[in-house]
Amino acid sequence: TIHLVVARLHPDTLDILADEVDMVRIGESVTATGAISPQKRDTSLTTLRNYKAIAEHFSASPVLVVATEAIRQASNSADFVEDVRRETGLDVQIVPGDVEASLTFAGSTYELLQEPRIPPQLGVMDLGGGSLELVTASYDAGHANNPVQQLHITWRTSVPLGSGWIHDRYLLSDPPSSDELSVAYTFLTTYLKGMHIKRHIPVLTVTGGSANSLLHLSHHAFRRDLHDFSLSREDIVRCEGLLHSMLAEEIAMRFGQPVERARILPAGALIIRTVMEHLHLERIQVSPHGIREGVLLAYAQYGDQWLQQVGEQASQKSSSSNDNEQKQHDEPFNETGRRLLKERTEALFEWRDAVVKGKDSEAVHKMRVASRRLRAVLDAYEPLCEPQLFQRIYQQVKKMANLLGKVRDTDVMIGNLKQLAGQEVQNSQNSQQEQQEGVDWLVKRLRSYRKKQQRKLKKFFKEFDQKAFEEQIHACLASERWQHGKG
Repeated sequence: TIHLVVARLHPDTLDILADEVDMVRIGESVTATGAISPQKRDTSLTTLRNYKAIAEHFSASPVLVVATEAIRQASNSADFVEDVRRETGLDVQIVPGDVEASLTFAGSTYELLQEPRIPPQLGVMDLGGGSLELVTASYDAGHANNPVQQLHITWRTSVPLGSGWIHDRYLLSDPPSSDELSVAYTFLTTYLKGMHIKRHIPVLTVTGGSANSLLHLSHHAFRRDLHDFSLSREDIVRCEGLLHSMLAEEIAMRFGQPVERARILPAGALIIRTVMEHLHLERIQVSPHGIREGVLLAYAQYGDQWLQQVGEQASQKSSSSNDNEQKQHDEPFNETGRRLLKERTEALFEWRDAVVKGKDSEAVHKMRVASRRLRAVLDAYEPLCEPQLFQRIYQQVKKMANLLGKVRDTDVMIGNLKQLAGQEVQNSQNSQQEQQEGVDWLVKRLRSYRKKQQRKLKKFFKEFDQKAFEEQIHACLASERWQHGKG
């Protein structure tokens, strides 16, 4: 997304004159190929020319341009920055992640700091197309005239759970199917559990296109108070009900959303709801502001040295922190993948012995669920994996899941059949014997079928080399230190 804000600057607030946004989805090509495609480059240049003209209309000076995740991770980012400078005369500053976190936090909370009562602990989640930034901070009243320093960042993490990223990997149908949503949810919950976030966040402000689009949708679809900038978990579930039942074009037409935004909004809603569940939050605040306003506030405070000053502050805060949790969350993306794959593989084989014995139907169910979770992680990290090894692993997991599914589904059918037959017998005493004979015959056939499938499952695990499989899982991901999903 390319976003423009034109504002009159004051030391601790902004008078916004223009606010524009275009969904270019640069990250889409970066995720697919690692580079900014010629088409995305040309679209970006056109948008930047238009935005420069708007800034000139307001006689805005200077025009500050910052780039974040997608440009940071693109292999041709230097060429892109030079193309922008040559074609538009604009100088692009690629800001590092810690600076982005500081600026986003300042921008999304500066209005909150004007309130008479400010919570001592705050959280901000910035959900973009390619990544999610989660930041916590404590309020420092000693810097009342400096919104960039008023909030001391105590913890932050950036993870590759952007709305476009999830959409492109899991939710390709329009609207997304229940199976796609189930797999995406499984991946998200698995990933978030692996993060082991222990900090309590009493107040969470969410910024980014998905959050603001959901707020807009809830206002117009359910006639909520337009002055209420919060969303409950129930509000998001109601929005998901619309998004899962209507085409993106219909959502766009009926509720005034860009089609591209409507297309990825189911992914954004799913991410926000899953994070709220993970953090045990019933309500979030939505901010229309973010890094753009943070940049303007920093410039108002420091002038031309704004980037250097914010960078030094972010570096000092980072170096003074000995938070082991922080170190874990800043691990490279491929290392996160290795950890998740290892955890999911271990969880899968916890049930192997009980499944082979064939006496515990719940063990079959648990192992089948674990296989789905492993496949969800494999799906997410496929672009980083060695292709042939990935296919070998994936086919083994798929075969295992199919065998488990046949046994489990048969157990469910037997149980349902007995329950249904019991109800029918109660309702029709005259045919009790006839009903029971029919049930017994069918259950006998199903049990015979289950034994056959159980033998196949037992044979599969007898021939299955678990140690070799675990070694393949470990070797599957690329050895390079990929950060946030891209190298």
